[in-house]
Amino acid sequence: MSTDSPASVARITAPTLAEEAYQALHRLIVRGQLPPGELLQEPTLCAQLGISRTPLREALKRLSSEGLVVMPRNRRARVAPIDAQELEHLFEVEAGLESLAAGLAASRMTNTEFKRLETLQERLERLLAKGDRNAYFELNQRIHGLIVAGAKNPVLEETHRSLLGRLERARYLALDRLGRWQESTSEHREILDALKARDSDRAQRLLADHVRHTGDAIAAINRPHP
Repeated sequence: MSTDSPASVARITAPTLAEEAYQALHRLIVRGQLPPGELLQEPTLCAQLGISRTPLREALKRLSSEGLVVMPRNRRARVAPIDAQELEHLFEVEAGLESLAAGLAASRMTNTEFKRLETLQERLERLLAKGDRNAYFELNQRIHGLIVAGAKNPVLEETHRSLLGRLERARYLALDRLGRWQESTSEHREILDALKARDSDRAQRLLADHVRHTGDAIAAINRPHP
């Protein structure tokens, strides 16, 4: 039997190098600074991130599991391409997941949680006015996450989380259409009002439409011009 007391065991509180590398690369891929198809040169990335190959490869494996990186056998990793048909399927699934979450959240979220969403909505509207794309995107993602968490369904939340990597990259791409910012912000306000009214059916319908509209915006960007 071990004689070590709980107090004698060191606790890890800082993120690991692999986690830091994952966060940095995830951000670069989502924001298009590492574009689809880009070859990921390990020596270059190690130098830029100030890490060895071991944590880098751990980060790349995690990104691969999320569909953001492809790692062919015996070949170098690349940023995953954007497949139009896959995006269509992805947003069909996302519309179903998030609309279900909204329907549940309307009856399960607390008044405190609604107030938090109201505060974030007001901040989102200010970021729209400033045109701060990166901050707007991060806050938009946070609002979606809070609504999903508000469903109080761990299985739903975990399923949604497994799709986040590819969804985030697609949603950031949709912000190439500035007009979509205004539409999206207005849709968020309507969804919030339905949630606060505890109108599950309306919240569910509005969030499904919101996700589909984002998918349509991305399809328009990717559609080849004549």
